[in-house]
Amino acid sequence: MKKIFFLFLIMLLIPYIIVHIFIREDEILFHFKENNTIRIKREKTGEIVVVPFEEYIVGVLAGEMPINFQMEALKAQAVAARSYALKKIEANRTAEYDIVDSTVNQVYLDEEYLKNAWKNTYVEKINKLRKAVLETQGEVLIYDNKIIEAFFFSTSVGATENSEDIFSKPVDYLRSVASLWDKDVSPVYTEKKTFSLKDFYQKLGLSYQESLNVETLEATSTGRTKKVKINGKTFTGSEVASLLNLRSAFFTIKKSENTVEIQTKGYGHGVGMSQYGAEGMARNGYSYDEILKYYYTGVEIKKI
Repeated sequence: MKKIFFLFLIMLLIPYIIVHIFIREDEILFHFKENNTIRIKREKTGEIVVVPFEEYIVGVLAGEMPINFQMEALKAQAVAARSYALKKIEANRTAEYDIVDSTVNQVYLDEEYLKNAWKNTYVEKINKLRKAVLETQGEVLIYDNKIIEAFFFSTSVGATENSEDIFSKPVDYLRSVASLWDKDVSPVYTEKKTFSLKDFYQKLGLSYQESLNVETLEATSTGRTKKVKINGKTFTGSEVASLLNLRSAFFTIKKSENTVEIQTKGYGHGVGMSQYGAEGMARNGYSYDEILKYYYTGVEIKKI
């Protein structure tokens, strides 16, 4: 009876051993043209490195989106990131570098970093990202026969922002659109932070007072704070968000005895494509081109 049991067990294990030991997933490799590169400034070291362009887009996907995102969301990000990078190359032809590897421009993670971070899952994960890049290879967003400034951010407040409300300049393809998926899929849709009254004033450069008077002077169409007066001093919403390290300029400030509670909604500047909105759309069956044409008004997708 024991022999029959062990034979049965071995028969069950053989397919597993063959699949997991002898049949391994091969890493997808790119073939590059020598002149198809981008110059990246590493923010931490100041070093400027030259990287094959499409491999750079893979590194941006790794830095900008969670690896568990749907393929259509990753493909939308690849096209947006490629458009953004090419716009930077165009603008910085005579400069030392084209782009910075941080949130100043786009977060980029190189191969060495990813191998250390992902270890034995590296091939599986890098292949997923390279597939998203290969399936959109060369595709960019075009408006009025020009590559667009494809701004994107993490999580909307329920709608994206008109460009002029955040960056002062109106842009036809950066219009406010509803983004109702974020609330259901984003883990950073809301955040609550508490400060001591003393710390709150110190961070804003204000003198200590027992009373706190907050008056919103101007807001965007979605409710983000554009200008706010705090104890007589006027700030932009972005200044308050930066000084208090808030996720967005959509906030409410409430004093309770010697503490200040701040509730925020959304994450990022709010202009262009919401990344968690894109993920929500992908989960609901939208394709990457539908996602892009939804968040960037009136654009076309063209291969260059």
